[in-house]
Amino acid sequence: MSQVPSDLRYTKDHEWARDNGDGTISVGITDHAQEALGDLVFVEVPEPGQLVAAGEACAVVESVKAASDIYSPLAGTVATVNATLADAPERINEDPYDQGWIFSLTPADPAAFASLLDADAYARFLEDE
Repeated sequence: MSQVPSDLRYTKDHEWARDNGDGTISVGITDHAQEALGDLVFVEVPEPGQLVAAGEACAVVESVKAASDIYSPLAGTVATVNATLADAPERINEDPYDQGWIFSLTPADPAAFASLLDADAYARFLEDE
């Protein structure tokens, strides 16, 4: 069974979001997503300063099986990116919720974070999928 940390929010596209407490939200893919993709070999991160819409494809992860778009869970501006993934995309497989974060953003509407799935809702979604 995939890990679903209770302190994060989730999307039905299998992204997670963490409120960093400083006005930014970190984003990555869930344990379920990295398991489904298999060994990651490439990550394309968005550009800092890039404006993204909620649900917009803004990054790409590529595995030995397939390439997958990563969608922004919220509208906002990309604040930082995890540059270490360029040389070590496997960090997402090894530690998807900490070392494997992909980018952070400053949300256009911070209150929208609460509209994402909580851990229980995401776990139920996985069971039904």
